[in-house]
Amino acid sequence: MPLNCGIVGLPNVGKSTIFNALTSAKAQAANYPFCTIDPNTGVVTVPDERLAKISALIKPKSLVPTSMEFIDIAGLVEGASKGEGLGNQFLGHIRSTDAILHVVRCFADPEVIHVAGGVNPLHDIDIINTELLLADLDSVEKRHAKVEKLNKSTSADHKIKTEFSALSKLKEALEAGRPARTVDLTDEEKPYTRDLHLITAKPMLYVANVDDSGLTGHNEWVDAVEKRAVEEKSQVVRISGSMESEISQLEPAERDEFLKEMGLAEPGLNRLIHSAYSLLNLITYFTAGVQEVRAWTIIRGTKAPGAAGVIHSDFEKGFIKADCYHCEDLFKYGSEQAVKEKGLLKSEGKEYIVKDGDILFFKFNV
Repeated sequence: MPLNCGIVGLPNVGKSTIFNALTSAKAQAANYPFCTIDPNTGVVTVPDERLAKISALIKPKSLVPTSMEFIDIAGLVEGASKGEGLGNQFLGHIRSTDAILHVVRCFADPEVIHVAGGVNPLHDIDIINTELLLADLDSVEKRHAKVEKLNKSTSADHKIKTEFSALSKLKEALEAGRPARTVDLTDEEKPYTRDLHLITAKPMLYVANVDDSGLTGHNEWVDAVEKRAVEEKSQVVRISGSMESEISQLEPAERDEFLKEMGLAEPGLNRLIHSAYSLLNLITYFTAGVQEVRAWTIIRGTKAPGAAGVIHSDFEKGFIKADCYHCEDLFKYGSEQAVKEKGLLKSEGKEYIVKDGDILFFKFNV
Protein backbone atom coordinates (compact mmCIF):
# COMPACT_ATOMS: atom_id res chain seq x y z
CA MET A 1 0.00 0.00 0.00
CA PRO A 2 1.52 3.38 -0.98
CA LEU A 3 2.30 5.96 1.68
CA ASN A 4 -0.33 8.67 1.67
CA CYS A 5 -0.88 12.37 2.25
CA GLY A 6 -4.12 13.77 3.62
CA ILE A 7 -5.20 17.04 1.97
CA VAL A 8 -6.83 19.28 4.60
CA GLY A 9 -7.96 22.87 4.96
CA LEU A 10 -10.91 25.04 5.76
CA PRO A 11 -13.93 24.75 3.46
CA ASN A 12 -13.56 26.55 0.11
CA VAL A 13 -9.79 26.95 0.07
CA GLY A 14 -9.36 24.77 -3.04
CA LYS A 15 -8.70 21.32 -1.58
CA SER A 16 -10.96 19.41 -3.91
CA THR A 17 -9.93 21.48 -6.94
CA ILE A 18 -6.29 20.60 -6.32
CA PHE A 19 -7.16 16.96 -5.57
CA ASN A 20 -9.13 16.68 -8.82
CA ALA A 21 -6.22 18.11 -10.79
CA LEU A 22 -3.78 15.78 -9.04
CA THR A 23 -5.70 12.62 -9.64
CA SER A 24 -8.03 13.50 -12.53
CA ALA A 25 -10.64 12.14 -10.14
CA LYS A 26 -14.17 13.41 -9.63
CA ALA A 27 -14.17 14.74 -6.08
CA GLN A 28 -17.07 17.15 -5.92
CA ALA A 29 -15.95 20.80 -5.87
CA ALA A 30 -18.47 23.54 -5.20
CA ASN A 31 -18.79 27.00 -3.74
CA TYR A 32 -20.23 26.11 -0.33
CA PRO A 33 -18.91 24.60 2.92
CA PHE A 34 -18.82 20.86 3.61
CA CYS A 35 -18.93 19.94 -0.06
CA THR A 36 -16.51 17.07 0.70
CA ILE A 37 -17.93 14.80 3.42
CA ASP A 38 -16.45 11.36 2.80
CA PRO A 39 -12.74 11.33 1.94
CA ASN A 40 -11.83 10.87 -1.72
CA THR A 41 -8.74 8.80 -2.44
CA GLY A 42 -6.54 8.85 -5.52
CA VAL A 43 -3.27 7.16 -6.44
CA VAL A 44 -0.95 9.52 -8.29
CA THR A 45 2.02 8.73 -10.52
CA VAL A 46 5.25 10.31 -9.26
CA PRO A 47 6.85 12.23 -12.18
CA ASP A 48 10.44 11.08 -12.72
CA GLU A 49 12.27 11.86 -15.96
CA ARG A 50 14.94 9.27 -15.06
CA LEU A 51 12.45 6.48 -15.76
CA ALA A 52 12.08 7.49 -19.42
CA LYS A 53 15.85 7.94 -19.79
CA ILE A 54 16.50 4.44 -18.39
CA SER A 55 13.82 3.03 -20.70
CA ALA A 56 15.39 4.70 -23.75
CA LEU A 57 18.64 2.82 -23.05
CA ILE A 58 17.27 -0.54 -21.81
CA LYS A 59 14.32 -0.64 -24.26
CA PRO A 60 11.92 -2.73 -22.14
CA LYS A 61 8.51 -4.06 -23.14
CA SER A 62 6.81 -2.07 -20.37
CA LEU A 63 7.42 0.94 -18.18
CA VAL A 64 5.96 1.25 -14.65
CA PRO A 65 6.30 4.45 -12.59
CA THR A 66 6.01 4.56 -8.83
CA SER A 67 3.06 6.22 -7.10
CA MET A 68 1.73 7.72 -3.91
CA GLU A 69 -1.74 8.19 -2.49
CA PHE A 70 -3.59 11.43 -1.81
CA ILE A 71 -6.72 11.68 0.31
CA ASP A 72 -9.07 14.67 0.10
CA ILE A 73 -10.49 15.04 3.60
CA ALA A 74 -13.60 16.98 4.62
CA GLY A 75 -13.21 20.67 5.45
CA LEU A 76 -12.69 21.45 9.11
CA VAL A 77 -14.16 24.27 11.18
CA GLU A 78 -13.51 25.77 14.59
CA GLY A 79 -14.67 23.41 17.33
CA ALA A 80 -13.87 20.22 15.41
CA SER A 81 -11.92 18.80 18.36
CA LYS A 82 -15.21 18.94 20.29
CA GLY A 83 -17.19 17.39 17.46
CA GLU A 84 -18.36 20.54 15.67
CA GLY A 85 -19.10 20.29 11.95
CA LEU A 86 -17.52 17.12 10.64
CA GLY A 87 -14.84 17.22 13.30
CA ASN A 88 -14.90 13.64 14.55
CA GLN A 89 -14.83 12.24 11.02
CA PHE A 90 -12.07 14.65 10.03
CA LEU A 91 -9.83 13.76 12.97
CA GLY A 92 -10.36 10.04 12.42
CA HIS A 93 -9.42 10.28 8.74
CA ILE A 94 -6.38 12.47 9.30
CA ARG A 95 -4.92 10.15 11.96
CA SER A 96 -4.67 7.38 9.36
CA THR A 97 -2.49 9.42 6.98
CA ASP A 98 1.31 9.53 6.86
CA ALA A 99 1.63 13.27 6.19
CA ILE A 100 -0.57 16.36 5.97
CA LEU A 101 -0.95 18.72 3.03
CA HIS A 102 -2.63 21.83 4.44
CA VAL A 103 -4.16 23.91 1.64
CA VAL A 104 -4.24 27.60 2.55
CA ARG A 105 -6.05 30.23 0.51
CA CYS A 106 -3.71 33.01 -0.62
CA PHE A 107 -5.86 34.70 -3.25
CA ALA A 108 -8.75 37.18 -3.26
CA ASP A 109 -11.92 36.38 -5.18
CA PRO A 110 -15.30 37.84 -4.14
CA GLU A 111 -17.03 35.10 -6.14
CA VAL A 112 -15.60 32.35 -3.90
CA ILE A 113 -17.11 32.28 -0.42
CA HIS A 114 -14.66 32.16 2.48
CA VAL A 115 -15.98 30.38 5.56
CA ALA A 116 -14.26 32.90 7.90
CA GLY A 117 -15.51 35.92 5.96
CA GLY A 118 -12.22 37.07 4.42
CA VAL A 119 -8.78 35.96 3.24
CA ASN A 120 -6.39 35.62 6.16
CA PRO A 121 -4.12 32.56 5.75
CA LEU A 122 -2.55 32.77 9.21
CA HIS A 123 -6.00 32.89 10.81
CA ASP A 124 -7.01 29.87 8.71
CA ILE A 125 -3.85 28.03 9.75
CA ASP A 126 -4.50 28.84 13.40
CA ILE A 127 -8.05 27.46 13.25
CA ILE A 128 -6.98 24.09 11.92
CA ASN A 129 -3.75 23.85 13.91
CA THR A 130 -5.61 24.70 17.12
CA GLU A 131 -8.10 21.91 16.54
CA LEU A 132 -5.30 19.44 15.79
CA LEU A 133 -3.36 20.62 18.85
CA LEU A 134 -6.41 20.27 21.10
CA ALA A 135 -7.09 16.76 19.83
CA ASP A 136 -3.46 15.78 20.52
CA LEU A 137 -3.42 17.51 23.88
CA ASP A 138 -6.46 15.51 24.97
CA SER A 139 -4.65 12.26 24.13
CA VAL A 140 -1.41 13.32 25.80
CA GLU A 141 -3.07 14.63 28.97
CA LYS A 142 -4.92 11.35 29.54
CA ARG A 143 -1.73 9.30 29.16
CA HIS A 144 0.32 11.82 31.13
CA ALA A 145 -2.05 11.65 34.12
CA LYS A 146 -1.75 7.85 34.29
CA VAL A 147 2.02 7.76 33.90
CA GLU A 148 2.49 10.62 36.38
CA LYS A 149 0.97 8.50 39.14
CA LEU A 150 3.27 5.61 38.31
CA ASN A 151 6.27 7.94 38.12
CA LYS A 152 5.64 9.17 41.67
CA SER A 153 5.87 5.62 42.98
CA THR A 154 9.11 4.64 44.67
CA SER A 155 9.15 1.53 42.48
CA ALA A 156 9.02 3.50 39.22
CA ASP A 157 11.54 1.99 36.81
CA HIS A 158 13.59 3.60 34.06
CA LYS A 159 10.95 2.91 31.41
CA ILE A 160 8.28 4.78 33.37
CA LYS A 161 10.59 7.74 33.95
CA THR A 162 11.50 7.86 30.25
CA GLU A 163 7.87 7.74 29.15
CA PHE A 164 6.93 10.44 31.68
CA SER A 165 9.73 12.66 30.39
CA ALA A 166 8.52 12.29 26.80
CA LEU A 167 4.89 12.97 27.70
CA SER A 168 5.83 15.99 29.79
CA LYS A 169 7.74 17.51 26.88
CA LEU A 170 4.80 16.95 24.54
CA LYS A 171 2.27 18.31 27.02
CA GLU A 172 4.28 21.47 27.57
CA ALA A 173 4.65 22.08 23.83
CA LEU A 174 1.00 21.44 22.99
CA GLU A 175 -0.19 23.68 25.83
CA ALA A 176 2.04 26.41 24.41
CA GLY A 177 0.50 25.97 20.97
CA ARG A 178 3.48 24.21 19.41
CA PRO A 179 2.92 21.05 17.31
CA ALA A 180 4.39 17.75 18.44
CA ARG A 181 6.80 17.66 15.47
CA THR A 182 8.70 20.61 17.01
CA VAL A 183 9.48 18.65 20.19
CA ASP A 184 13.00 17.23 20.35
CA LEU A 185 12.47 13.82 21.91
CA THR A 186 15.49 11.60 22.48
CA ASP A 187 15.81 8.33 20.57
CA GLU A 188 15.01 6.57 23.82
CA GLU A 189 11.83 8.62 24.38
CA LYS A 190 10.35 8.37 20.87
CA PRO A 191 9.05 4.76 21.07
CA TYR A 192 6.88 5.65 24.07
CA THR A 193 4.78 8.13 22.09
CA ARG A 194 4.25 6.34 18.78
CA ASP A 195 1.05 4.57 19.78
CA LEU A 196 -0.55 7.94 20.55
CA HIS A 197 -0.67 8.58 16.77
CA LEU A 198 -0.39 12.32 17.33
CA ILE A 199 -1.68 14.34 14.39
CA THR A 200 0.69 17.28 14.91
CA ALA A 201 3.67 14.92 14.91
CA LYS A 202 3.02 14.18 11.24
CA PRO A 203 5.12 16.08 8.69
CA MET A 204 3.24 19.10 7.33
CA LEU A 205 3.37 20.74 3.91
CA TYR A 206 1.51 24.02 3.48
CA VAL A 207 0.06 24.38 -0.02
CA ALA A 208 -0.31 28.10 -0.70
CA ASN A 209 -3.17 28.25 -3.22
CA VAL A 210 -2.66 31.45 -5.22
CA ASP A 211 -4.18 32.99 -8.33
CA ASP A 212 -2.21 32.95 -11.59
CA SER A 213 -0.45 36.23 -10.86
CA GLY A 214 0.66 34.95 -7.48
CA LEU A 215 2.72 32.10 -8.94
CA THR A 216 5.81 34.20 -9.58
CA GLY A 217 5.06 37.66 -8.19
CA HIS A 218 5.30 38.91 -4.62
CA ASN A 219 2.48 37.72 -2.37
CA GLU A 220 2.32 38.93 1.22
CA TRP A 221 -0.01 36.09 2.19
CA VAL A 222 2.49 33.51 0.95
CA ASP A 223 5.31 35.31 2.76
CA ALA A 224 3.38 35.01 6.01
CA VAL A 225 2.73 31.31 5.46
CA GLU A 226 6.41 30.67 4.71
CA LYS A 227 7.45 32.43 7.92
CA ARG A 228 5.00 30.35 9.95
CA ALA A 229 6.20 27.15 8.30
CA VAL A 230 9.79 27.82 9.37
CA GLU A 231 8.64 28.28 12.97
CA GLU A 232 6.74 24.98 12.88
CA LYS A 233 9.42 22.93 11.07
CA SER A 234 7.09 22.62 8.08
CA GLN A 235 7.45 23.32 4.36
CA VAL A 236 5.56 25.40 1.76
CA VAL A 237 4.82 24.94 -1.93
CA ARG A 238 3.05 27.62 -4.00
CA ILE A 239 0.45 26.46 -6.53
CA SER A 240 -2.48 27.86 -8.49
CA GLY A 241 -5.30 25.36 -8.12
CA SER A 242 -7.39 26.99 -10.84
CA MET A 243 -4.52 26.91 -13.36
CA GLU A 244 -3.63 23.32 -12.50
CA SER A 245 -7.26 22.34 -12.99
CA GLU A 246 -7.11 23.77 -16.51
CA ILE A 247 -3.74 22.15 -17.28
CA SER A 248 -4.95 18.74 -16.15
CA GLN A 249 -7.69 18.80 -18.81
CA LEU A 250 -5.26 19.46 -21.69
CA GLU A 251 -3.73 16.92 -24.03
CA PRO A 252 0.06 16.48 -23.58
CA ALA A 253 0.99 18.62 -26.60
CA GLU A 254 -1.43 21.37 -25.58
CA ARG A 255 -0.17 21.22 -22.01
CA ASP A 256 3.45 21.62 -23.07
CA GLU A 257 2.57 24.60 -25.26
CA PHE A 258 0.56 26.19 -22.45
CA LEU A 259 3.40 25.78 -19.95
CA LYS A 260 5.84 27.26 -22.46
CA GLU A 261 3.59 30.29 -22.95
CA MET A 262 3.36 30.73 -19.18
CA GLY A 263 7.13 30.43 -18.78
CA LEU A 264 6.80 27.32 -16.60
CA ALA A 265 9.09 24.30 -16.85
CA GLU A 266 6.51 21.85 -15.49
CA PRO A 267 3.04 21.81 -13.93
CA GLY A 268 2.88 23.04 -10.36
CA LEU A 269 1.35 19.69 -9.43
CA ASN A 270 4.67 18.03 -10.23
CA ARG A 271 6.35 20.26 -7.66
CA LEU A 272 3.59 19.43 -5.20
CA ILE A 273 4.03 15.69 -5.72
CA HIS A 274 7.81 15.91 -5.39
CA SER A 275 7.46 18.05 -2.25
CA ALA A 276 5.07 15.52 -0.73
CA TYR A 277 7.43 12.69 -1.71
CA SER A 278 10.31 14.48 0.00
CA LEU A 279 8.12 15.30 3.01
CA LEU A 280 7.61 11.58 3.58
CA ASN A 281 11.39 11.06 3.32
CA LEU A 282 10.95 8.83 0.30
CA ILE A 283 13.39 7.93 -2.47
CA THR A 284 13.13 5.92 -5.68
CA TYR A 285 15.15 2.98 -6.89
CA PHE A 286 14.70 1.13 -10.18
CA THR A 287 14.67 -2.40 -11.54
CA ALA A 288 15.55 -2.58 -15.22
CA GLY A 289 15.44 -5.38 -17.79
CA VAL A 290 14.10 -6.13 -21.24
CA GLN A 291 10.74 -7.16 -19.83
CA GLU A 292 10.18 -4.14 -17.61
CA VAL A 293 11.71 -0.96 -16.26
CA ARG A 294 10.05 -0.04 -12.99
CA ALA A 295 10.36 2.56 -10.24
CA TRP A 296 9.97 1.55 -6.60
CA THR A 297 9.40 3.71 -3.53
CA ILE A 298 11.26 3.19 -0.25
CA ILE A 299 11.98 5.27 2.83
CA ARG A 300 15.39 6.92 2.80
CA GLY A 301 17.88 4.83 4.76
CA THR A 302 16.34 1.46 3.78
CA LYS A 303 18.83 -1.39 3.46
CA ALA A 304 18.92 -3.70 0.44
CA PRO A 305 16.79 -6.54 1.93
CA GLY A 306 14.08 -4.05 2.90
CA ALA A 307 14.11 -2.58 -0.59
CA ALA A 308 13.76 -6.08 -2.02
CA GLY A 309 10.80 -6.67 0.28
CA VAL A 310 8.90 -3.84 -1.44
CA ILE A 311 8.79 -6.06 -4.53
CA HIS A 312 7.85 -9.24 -2.66
CA SER A 313 8.27 -10.45 0.91
CA ASP A 314 10.08 -13.58 -0.38
CA PHE A 315 12.78 -11.34 -1.86
CA GLU A 316 13.49 -9.97 1.61
CA LYS A 317 13.30 -13.30 3.43
CA GLY A 318 15.64 -15.07 1.02
CA PHE A 319 17.88 -12.11 0.19
CA ILE A 320 21.41 -13.11 -0.88
CA LYS A 321 22.79 -9.99 -2.57
CA ALA A 322 21.93 -7.17 -4.94
CA ASP A 323 23.78 -6.25 -8.13
CA CYS A 324 23.75 -2.47 -8.09
CA TYR A 325 24.74 0.53 -10.18
CA HIS A 326 23.47 4.10 -10.33
CA CYS A 327 21.24 5.45 -13.07
CA GLU A 328 23.58 8.42 -13.62
CA ASP A 329 26.34 5.98 -14.58
CA LEU A 330 23.97 4.36 -17.07
CA PHE A 331 23.18 7.78 -18.56
CA LYS A 332 26.88 8.63 -18.76
CA TYR A 333 28.13 5.40 -20.36
CA GLY A 334 25.05 4.39 -22.34
CA SER A 335 24.59 0.72 -21.42
CA GLU A 336 24.73 -1.71 -18.53
CA GLN A 337 27.62 -3.50 -20.23
CA ALA A 338 29.61 -0.25 -20.37
CA VAL A 339 28.87 0.36 -16.70
CA LYS A 340 30.22 -3.12 -15.89
CA GLU A 341 33.35 -2.49 -17.92
CA LYS A 342 33.99 0.67 -15.91
CA GLY A 343 33.77 -1.37 -12.72
CA LEU A 344 30.73 0.55 -11.50
CA LEU A 345 28.38 -2.42 -11.11
CA LYS A 346 28.84 -3.77 -7.57
CA SER A 347 27.46 -6.71 -5.62
CA GLU A 348 26.03 -5.40 -2.36
CA GLY A 349 25.07 -7.33 0.78
CA LYS A 350 22.49 -7.02 3.54
CA GLU A 351 23.97 -3.87 5.08
CA TYR A 352 23.94 -1.82 1.89
CA ILE A 353 21.81 1.32 2.19
CA VAL A 354 19.96 1.89 -1.07
CA LYS A 355 20.47 5.31 -2.67
CA ASP A 356 18.02 7.38 -4.67
CA GLY A 357 18.48 6.47 -8.33
CA ASP A 358 20.06 3.06 -7.77
CA ILE A 359 19.28 0.34 -10.32
CA LEU A 360 19.09 -3.02 -8.54
CA PHE A 361 18.89 -6.67 -9.48
CA PHE A 362 18.14 -8.88 -6.46
CA LYS A 363 19.33 -12.43 -5.96
CA PHE A 364 17.46 -14.48 -3.41
CA ASN A 365 16.69 -18.04 -2.34
CA VAL A 366 13.53 -19.17 -0.57
